[in-house]
Amino acid sequence: MAEYTFLQPYTFRNKDIKLKNRIVIPPMTERMSFEDGTVTSDETAYYAQHTGGAGMFITAVANVNSLDKGFEGELSIADNRFLPGLNKLARSIQRNGTKAIVQIFCAGRMSSSAILRGKQPVSASDIPALRADSQKPRALSEDEIIQTIKDFGAATRRAIEAGFDGVELHGANTYLLQQFFSPHSNRRTDKWGGSLEKRMRFPLAVIEEATQVIKQYAEKPFLLGYRISPEEIEKPGITLEDTLEFIDRLKETKIDYLHVSQGDVWRTSLRDQNSSQIVNEVIRDRVAGAFPLIVVGSVKTPQEAEKACKSFDMVALGHESLWEPKWVQKVENGDESAIRYSVSKEDLIDLGIQPSFMDQIAATMGGYANMFKQQK
Repeated sequence: MAEYTFLQPYTFRNKDIKLKNRIVIPPMTERMSFEDGTVTSDETAYYAQHTGGAGMFITAVANVNSLDKGFEGELSIADNRFLPGLNKLARSIQRNGTKAIVQIFCAGRMSSSAILRGKQPVSASDIPALRADSQKPRALSEDEIIQTIKDFGAATRRAIEAGFDGVELHGANTYLLQQFFSPHSNRRTDKWGGSLEKRMRFPLAVIEEATQVIKQYAEKPFLLGYRISPEEIEKPGITLEDTLEFIDRLKETKIDYLHVSQGDVWRTSLRDQNSSQIVNEVIRDRVAGAFPLIVVGSVKTPQEAEKACKSFDMVALGHESLWEPKWVQKVENGDESAIRYSVSKEDLIDLGIQPSFMDQIAATMGGYANMFKQQK
């Protein structure tokens, strides 16, 4: 076995959960669920084929209520009737010791009336997103905010009952938790918005609800993670300083890890083009060991993963894990020369990547032409 830091096990500080290595498969939207959010056999087959190597595998996001579906083919954890499928999904991931985490969210204004079958999207305020074809959302009422917090708790309970090893609260990528934190999407004047402190209130309340549910229902150690996008390009928008102050509050909670969503592990500030500071390093220094940090973005080779793991606790392998499901196993066996760094159209179905998933991947990579380029 190659002597890489990322192949070493990792034990969480506050939970008796040990990962067999420090490689994480991050959540990637696969759009393979049924229309109502039920798990499909295509989904379980995909996860079963791509699991077993990494220490932890985080599913594509699952919605916690019907108000907040974000796209077609999205997984749902909003009702007990989804439990049988979710249990199959968890078990399909938990092979060879890989831990299964389900990511949960509300899409908020990053949805549409078409996806919501005629209903208006919701958000912290009635401010549309700065993207093409975005629709004006309506602001959630006080009662709806409280119910949404409870919905996150109920989803956490279902994750426990389905046999997952943890949940990740999706507070990144411009979805509802981030919308409450952002000064662009949150223009409220009540206790849920306005100052930075008030904009933190909703995500912190969701964390607290999930924490209490875990305490009440989990009969074995169960992880609670949180994912962030550290900056927004919108004006006004989330600044890195906002995020650092949020991290100070997160350090007072019971989260077990922080997952930083970025396109490049070594990215500098999006908002301050003159800054040479690595955003993840700034965040790591502010976290100061309070909880482990997962970083993601443009990691393909064992050498790139090793560089990241020398500076951070865990590293996530995104698109590369799609082309090469046996990436970890090949590294472990000293067979790095056999790692695949590109994919052909003919490979996709064999890799369990159905057409809806193909379209999603291509969209994130700037089109099919980029998808089929040599990526190493």
